[in-house]
Amino acid sequence: MSLRFQHDGAEISLRPATQGDFDWAFDVKCDAMRTHIEAKWAWDEAFQLALHETRWNEKPWFVIALAAAPIGTISLHWLPTHLRIGEFYLRNTHRGRGIGGRLLTKILEQCDAQHREVRLEALRWNPVQNLYARHGFKIVSGNEIHYFMTRRPNKFMF
Repeated sequence: MSLRFQHDGAEISLRPATQGDFDWAFDVKCDAMRTHIEAKWAWDEAFQLALHETRWNEKPWFVIALAAAPIGTISLHWLPTHLRIGEFYLRNTHRGRGIGGRLLTKILEQCDAQHREVRLEALRWNPVQNLYARHGFKIVSGNEIHYFMTRRPNKFMF
């Protein structure tokens, strides 16, 4: 998936991640998620790196760039019946500026045009759920760690 749009006068874009992005993507995950993980458990670097490698190998990753500089990651796994979003991390320095919301809006517009459902999961205690709720995601199930959320396509798109 290639995506480009303007946000506050700068271009936001997605490009497919390469193997050369692996370590950088892990650093972004640590920057974005360490606080939330440490809220419940101790940070185990070896465990987190192994989990990152598993996720890296099981789905397609993209690098989010602002004016061509990498600022985050997202996994967009297009399946026959839905899009699965994961690994949506922005560096702390770029959160709260509307970038994630605008990117999510652009992705959801494509899904609406295809009448495609979108699914994701979020840690129960991660405030990112508020972003997802504002974009129409509903909690459909959960466990003690995650909420599983779904957004049905907007029926008013033509």
